[in-house]
Amino acid sequence: MIRRLQAIAIATVLILAAFSTGLPFLFYLLYLAVLVVGGSYILTRLGLADLEAGYAVNQLHGRVGDTLRVTYTLRNAGRIPKPWLETYNPTNLPVGLPGRALALGPRGERSWIVKTPLTRRGHFRIEPLQIRTGDPFGLFEASAAVGQGLSLVVYPHVERLPLWRLPAANIEGSHAAPERTLQTTPLATTVRPYAPGDSFNRIEIQVKEFDLEQTSDAWIFLDLDRRVQAGQGDDSTVEIGVRAAASIADRALLENRAVGLTTSGHRIAIVPADRGGRQHLKIMQLLAAVDGDGTSQLAETLVTGLSRLRRGMTAVVITPSLERNWIRPLASLRSRGVACVVVIVDPQSARAAAPAGAFGRGPLDGKAGVGSGTAAGDEEQARAVRAMRHALAEYELSVNWVEAKRPLAEVLVG
Repeated sequence: MIRRLQAIAIATVLILAAFSTGLPFLFYLLYLAVLVVGGSYILTRLGLADLEAGYAVNQLHGRVGDTLRVTYTLRNAGRIPKPWLETYNPTNLPVGLPGRALALGPRGERSWIVKTPLTRRGHFRIEPLQIRTGDPFGLFEASAAVGQGLSLVVYPHVERLPLWRLPAANIEGSHAAPERTLQTTPLATTVRPYAPGDSFNRIEIQVKEFDLEQTSDAWIFLDLDRRVQAGQGDDSTVEIGVRAAASIADRALLENRAVGLTTSGHRIAIVPADRGGRQHLKIMQLLAAVDGDGTSQLAETLVTGLSRLRRGMTAVVITPSLERNWIRPLASLRSRGVACVVVIVDPQSARAAAPAGAFGRGPLDGKAGVGSGTAAGDEEQARAVRAMRHALAEYELSVNWVEAKRPLAEVLVG
């Protein structure tokens, strides 16, 4: 815009000077300016004519650690060359999509692939492809948008938990039992020769044997109260908690269990218990969008969700909170036949793993930076950890302590 105003001012002065003085040299400069400006305008107007463009992504959803591949194609269907083209995709991905400047000859075509790592979970947007051209002097510019915008969902990273086991509830069918049973269930696992005493409705040349179906479902409570979060980036308590919830849900669904999820972000979000691939997708989509911006304490979230827990379920609580007011409501579930597992994300290790000069919110009094960098704060947090361990042991609750920089498979065990 500034260059255009400068060109207009220079042209005005040149016209006035040429007609007022009548010098041939000034008229020569005036004709040259008209030729340059007119040629630049025509070149810019024809820069996007007869141009075909498009892009395609290899996936609309993925997980942290995957690579997004975007294929671009530009084709000049006309006979006029395109000396300068700039293409780029506006996006809010953490690692953007790099643009490219290129030239196309008559009937020319260019294709290339851009690879971008998916480094952060969330819902992201890829805007339509932008193509821009102009003249060598920067006087004029033309642009066009090609295609439609796309929504990309990046799910949290799921770690395999080979040693993770949900505790069996005190009801029949809480875990798979490969044993002879008089009950007929959908799980016919093996056949064997007839033996005296077998029921006659099971004799089909061979005799069917059945397993008791697993009915011990899991309900995961993910604490996202902003007052208890600590750390930043992938090693923050929020990200570690989300990865733990995703990994536990994935393992339980693979075991054909029904899994429910409650998250206490800026609003309490609930995914009712169900099983199968569709439930896996629902849970991952919710976990891709949550953040540590909740205002409800864990004790309130547990009390609100008690009505959804039925006998035979297992409640899995994932929290960085070192407050002890939520332990008693959780321990009271055992009298209702609900097993309990606690996964505590160590806020001290998350804060220690944060970059220098960056502090998350402290778990002791809800103020940023408390308990980090001072001997008094470290001692206060150490006392809080000891008190928490004592309270969990007093109520005989199964607990797993998760630290930053450590694989979940090492600490999440049955």
